[in-house]
Amino acid sequence: MNLALWIATGLLAVVALAGGIIKTSIPKWKLAEQYGGGWVKNVSVGFVKTIGVLEILAAAGLILPAVVDTAPILVPVTAVCWMVVMIGAIITHLRLGEGKLVAVNLIYLALAAFIAWGRFGPESFIL
Repeated sequence: MNLALWIATGLLAVVALAGGIIKTSIPKWKLAEQYGGGWVKNVSVGFVKTIGVLEILAAAGLILPAVVDTAPILVPVTAVCWMVVMIGAIITHLRLGEGKLVAVNLIYLALAAFIAWGRFGPESFIL
């Protein structure tokens, strides 16, 4: 179970890091041209960059607290926060009629729920 949680956490951290780097480094107009990037047309550049920074912090929050054994409770808390972000992403993509991205976000939501459940429960870092 612990190994499965680490694998899920690693996958989700890579997704969060990649998304964050993309949102913070690619111009808004270029993001808007990509499939699934239509949402950026309705928000400010600052909002896109903020979401990107939060995704990078989520990647760190999923891995670092457990690895360095400092406040490991932040791992499942970060997973819950990621769930909230994914619910927002699902709503946004539903409004834009992007069904494939809704499915992808549901997978990320399920991974985060698994991590939160596992790290708050049976495989908690808290002794």
